[in-house]
Amino acid sequence: MTNRLRSASSSQPMSCKQTGEETMNNRHNVFISYHHANDEEYKVEFERIFSDIYDILETKAVGDGDIDPNLKTETIRQKIRDEFIRSASVTIVLVGAETWKRKHVDWEISSSIRDTKLNSRTGLLGIILPTYPMTDTTKYNGYTIPPRLQDNIDCGFAKIYDWSNDPFEVQGWIHEAFLRRKRIDPNNSRDLFGNNRSGSSWY
Repeated sequence: MTNRLRSASSSQPMSCKQTGEETMNNRHNVFISYHHANDEEYKVEFERIFSDIYDILETKAVGDGDIDPNLKTETIRQKIRDEFIRSASVTIVLVGAETWKRKHVDWEISSSIRDTKLNSRTGLLGIILPTYPMTDTTKYNGYTIPPRLQDNIDCGFAKIYDWSNDPFEVQGWIHEAFLRRKRIDPNNSRDLFGNNRSGSSWY
């Protein structure tokens, strides 16, 4: 196995033109992809800080029970795209210890970064949660984050960051992802997950 330890992206210092009210005006609709069983607490906290308190974004996510799990896979994917991601301009993946294993996270990323007749692709970024295991606090293992997210970090379409409570910093990440979505082509070539995965890594 090749070494896949990576450093999370560091934020660029804001210029004078990017601070204060002007930065807050870069407000986006955001779709949140996450592991429901493990990381609901952080999804709720993310919305509390950045939507309820600072009001820098609108969020949407697929909740438990929102989609009938007995539907065909393609029908589920289409409903995710048309009913939940349609209004989003950026997709954020909250990366916890087992997020990479979840088929719905893979489907949500794939649906987010493809253009359709009804919807253009969204920007994409990952945020590493405090629950993600790191032996070196400055690096993450690319084989233990969602593989489709890592594919797009590798091609430059996405970036990944450590959790932050700073609204100016997070808003900057989101707006950068929004701008990248038209400048760089995403990599959506990987086969979709058929089922949830198991094990210690995807490679």
